Amino acid sequence: MAASSRSGTAPDLGLLVARVVLGVIFAAHGYQKLVTFGLSGVIESFRGMGVPAPEVAAPVVALVELVGGIALIAGAFTGIVGLLLAIDMLVAAFIAHVPQGLFIDAGGWELVGALGAGALALAAVGAGRFSLDGLLRGKGGSRSRASSRAAAAV
Repeated sequence: MAASSRSGTAPDLGLLVARVVLGVIFAAHGYQKLVTFGLSGVIESFRGMGVPAPEVAAPVVALVELVGGIALIAGAFTGIVGLLLAIDMLVAAFIAHVPQGLFIDAGGWELVGALGAGALALAAVGAGRFSLDGLLRGKGGSRSRASSRAAAAV
């Protein structure tokens, strides 16, 4: 059965689980950057990886991950948050992980790839019915076909 023809709560429950799991991971990484390592430690780490403007990038990345993760958990502003997190992971992949190969045990891109793909998928389909987006839209929180076409045209 095609995803567009499914009815009931299963698709919305799947989106809820995906949002919560991804959101917890992103929020934990943002928290880690802000509190555990501290911004000065993240700036130095970014500098060592060759991240451009690490003094700007470190707080931006930390806040995008922390606030974005919390927003995913709540299902708030999922389209823009998912896109920002996907971009964050794409940049991390190319700057730090792709040269290391695929597997995470060697510093590869598999984790950032999976997180970025999940965030992008949520940006594309929406948060689902069990979300703040869903409450505000009253239509299940998923993008309508018209809004998806409009977003794709931009």
